[in-house]
Amino acid sequence: MNRLVTAGAVTGLAGLAAYALPAVTAFAPGRRALLPGLAGLGPAGHVALTFDDGPDPVSTPKFLQLLAEHDIRATFFLLGSMLDRDHGLGREVVAAGHEVAVHSWFHRCLLWRSPRATYDDIARARDLVGSLGGGAPRWYRPPYGVLTTGALVACRRLRLEPKLWTAWGRDWRAAATPDTIVADVTSTLASGGTVLLHDSDCTSAAGSWRRTLDALPRLITWSEARGLRLGPLAEHQLVRS
Repeated sequence: MNRLVTAGAVTGLAGLAAYALPAVTAFAPGRRALLPGLAGLGPAGHVALTFDDGPDPVSTPKFLQLLAEHDIRATFFLLGSMLDRDHGLGREVVAAGHEVAVHSWFHRCLLWRSPRATYDDIARARDLVGSLGGGAPRWYRPPYGVLTTGALVACRRLRLEPKLWTAWGRDWRAAATPDTIVADVTSTLASGGTVLLHDSDCTSAAGSWRRTLDALPRLITWSEARGLRLGPLAEHQLVRS
């Protein structure tokens, strides 16, 4: 009997390990080296600019205005729970020429969610994002960048492609400043990379979006000085092909 219990426990642990195995892709250096497509590596000369956690009626319009001033388009990974509060703002993002993508409905780590709950969460968010007028969303980015087998299966069923990043500003931290955001992004950003920033503080330190907004013009200048063209992931892929 004890052997059966032990065998069952081992089998269960093995199953959990297999389910969580894709989470190792959250380790950025290894991801860039081994899974460049998932990391968001694209063609030389182009950088994909992406924002997570919106849309937020307080902050997102300010990002839209700044990007319009610089004639730059980006990809916004939207949370269904945020979008559901203001569908009109989501349509404004699309109308401004930006690409919209899926960042789940709730910002919860997928390691603690069942395959069914994961699928329902992603599908619900995909359907709402797809109703904004920008066509069926193509990309999915999991909360915290943590993937599971359940998320990969859901993405395949929903015709979504997981997409993470090669450089981030760690702008969610209370200790972040415009200087640290610029330094963190530029320390790993190279030609063909994908940048992760946040246009909302709904899961970040209060007011963190203001520091991101202050850092953004400097990041744009830094990229342009190196001949890097900023744009959405859709262009990243088109150039790459």
